[in-house]
Amino acid sequence: MPKRIAVLVSGGGTNLQALIDAQNRGEIVNGLLAAVISSNPKAYALERAEKAGIPHFVVSRKDYPSNQAMTQALVDKLRELNIDLVVLAGFMVILTQEMVQAYPNAILNVHPALIPSFAGPGCYGLHVHEKALEYGVKLSGATVHFVSEECDGGPIVSQKAVEVLPDDTPEILQRRIMEQCEWKLLPQAVSLFCQDRLRVEGRTVRVLD
Repeated sequence: MPKRIAVLVSGGGTNLQALIDAQNRGEIVNGLLAAVISSNPKAYALERAEKAGIPHFVVSRKDYPSNQAMTQALVDKLRELNIDLVVLAGFMVILTQEMVQAYPNAILNVHPALIPSFAGPGCYGLHVHEKALEYGVKLSGATVHFVSEECDGGPIVSQKAVEVLPDDTPEILQRRIMEQCEWKLLPQAVSLFCQDRLRVEGRTVRVLD
């Protein structure tokens, strides 16, 4: 049985599209995109799911009194859908510990920087690339990691770097990192998980042959 994957989204869903495209190419081995869940009822990602024929749902933050209440509702929905792997793809709500406890080492997130640089609270979206450019780094990139209770602090599955060029704006750097790093790393990591080829040993993730 293929592992059932849920992708959690809040916006445009470019990383979701990368996963859909990878699935269509047969690159997500032993995995199935079984659900897309958005925290935002107007997210374009929901249209991408609709076009791809993937069941999609909204669990909106404003419908719950707290992040914790919303997280519990999400966990309930994921369990109801028999989900094996949760992928955070531009999901803009900070999930509370209930999610990690329900899915230990089974939640993947893609972060648009080389963790531990430019990570943690407040580092999301364009802010990450603004900080990288302000700092003057020569390389940036993306990281896929397991989600732990510490924001952006879980064990790292994979990383890929790109050069930061002299004329980069946050938007140009964001696009380069998406195209060259995020859209490649995330489907690869999801496929490895679905093949049971990722083993977490403390802070290290080993990729098994």
